[in-house]
Amino acid sequence: MFDLGRTVRFCVSPSGSGRDLSGWNTFAASPPVTGLGAYHELHVRFAGHPDPITGYLVDISAVDQAVREHAVPVIEQALLSRPQQDAGRLLRRIVHALQSVLPRTMRSVTWRLTPFYSLTLESESMDLALISQQFEFAAAHRLHCPQLSDAENRRIFGKCNSPSGHGHNYRLEVTVAVALPDEEEPPSFTLDDLERIVDQRVVQRFDHTHLNLDTAEFARLNPSVEHITKVCYELLREPLAEVGVELRRVTVWETEKTACTYPAK
Repeated sequence: MFDLGRTVRFCVSPSGSGRDLSGWNTFAASPPVTGLGAYHELHVRFAGHPDPITGYLVDISAVDQAVREHAVPVIEQALLSRPQQDAGRLLRRIVHALQSVLPRTMRSVTWRLTPFYSLTLESESMDLALISQQFEFAAAHRLHCPQLSDAENRRIFGKCNSPSGHGHNYRLEVTVAVALPDEEEPPSFTLDDLERIVDQRVVQRFDHTHLNLDTAEFARLNPSVEHITKVCYELLREPLAEVGVELRRVTVWETEKTACTYPAK
C-alpha cells in the first residue's frame, strides 16, 4: 500500500478571484493574493497501489484541477457571503465535491486555515472532524536519571545533563476528533474551547518553569521530549473527554529538528 499527498495552495481575495484558477505561480498560491486576501492550503491524501505501467497512484495535475475548480469556489463563496459559518461543515461539502471527481483512493482532505491550525476529514468517517492547533511554552529542564551514575548520565545526555539545566521554546500540536453538527446546529466544541483547555492544563502549568524543579509531573520523571509529549497527552485526555471530545494525538517539538508524537500515528 502506498500513501500519496498533494498540497494545493491558493488565496481568496475580498472581491473574489475573477481570474483563471490555473494561474502561474502554483508554488506560492494560485489564485495569488490581491489586497487583503486570505491564504489557504488543501492537502489531499490518497492510499492504494500505483498503476503498474505509469507508476501513478493518482495524477497530481488532476488533483490540482479538481481542487481549484470544485473546492476553491466553495471556500471563496463562503468567505464572501457567510464568513462566520462552521469550517468543519464547509470542509465536508468540499470533500463531497472532490469525491465526485477524484479517484476512490482519496482517503482524507486537510484544510490548513493558518500555518498552525488545520481541519481534517477522513473519507471513512465524514461525521468527525480532526482539529489540530499549535501552542508554545518556554521551559528549562535537565536530563538526568538518579538510577544512573554521574558518569553514565554525562555519557548518555552530554551537555543536556548540565546541573544548571538548559531551556527550550517547546512547540505543541494537539489533535482532537470532534463530531460535526447538523447544518442548523451550532458546533458543540470550537477552536476557542480547545485553546482554553490546552492553555489551562498544559501551557500555564509548564510555561517559564524548570520542569525538574517546579513541576510535580517531572519531579521523578526524566523530562525527555518523549516523556513531555506523553505527559501533555495524559493531562489533556480526561478534560477533553469530559466535554465529549476525543484526543487523537499530541506532538511536541523540542527544537525545529526534534519532535515526538504520542500516540504514534
